[in-house]
Amino acid sequence: MRMRQIILDTETTGLSWERGNRVVEIGCVEFVERRPTGRTYHQYIKPDCDFEAGAQEVTGLSLERLAGEPPMEQVVEAFLEFIRGAELIIHNAAFDVGFLNNELSICGAQYGKLADHVTGIEDSLLMARQRFPGQRNSLDALCKRLGVDNSHRQLHGALLDAQILGEVYIALTSGQEEIGFGDPAATSAQEGPVSVRVDLSAPRPRVVVPAAELAAHQARLEKLRKKAGKCVWDLIDPPVAAAAEA
Repeated sequence: MRMRQIILDTETTGLSWERGNRVVEIGCVEFVERRPTGRTYHQYIKPDCDFEAGAQEVTGLSLERLAGEPPMEQVVEAFLEFIRGAELIIHNAAFDVGFLNNELSICGAQYGKLADHVTGIEDSLLMARQRFPGQRNSLDALCKRLGVDNSHRQLHGALLDAQILGEVYIALTSGQEEIGFGDPAATSAQEGPVSVRVDLSAPRPRVVVPAAELAAHQARLEKLRKKAGKCVWDLIDPPVAAAAEA
């Protein structure tokens, strides 16, 4: 099965759905096998509340601008259809997931939670914090650090931010061979932030382990289990037999 991912971002009327703030824009970009397919989902949404101070300036949206847009109840089916069966990639996922779960709850209990419609949710902010501990890991900071052009990002916009996040995610999760570092010595000699140029049109390299090597690996692990009673590898990757029974 081909890996399908949806890069997702939202804009809201404020910072807390618990205080009654609502989603006003959803932007999604489809990736298959870590490549953009050109398919996107973008929807402005009319909220039933006013913007909090500062939120309107950040997004450039207003109640007047959104007056002719549909409420969430009218677009929820199309949104869920677009993301269904994919892995979601979200920057600061707890924020967007909390808002979207609240929207689904308002639309009706039959819609459940966001996680009920996808295969998983990956938080690119947590990934960035693990890779760059102690550094600023906002989307703008990552663009600067990873060499992703965001000069056209004057205001926060869900679709634009999702498109930028897609490039950041690929740069963040790519190995050196994938992102095209040709000379390790030259790369290590560079000073300052490394500018990563990811060719989104190139196929992703894939490593396929031969069956014989897999069998030899499992045999070695089995010897370790019998000798020591356990194997540290099992903490990362459960034994084949146990996984088959689960």
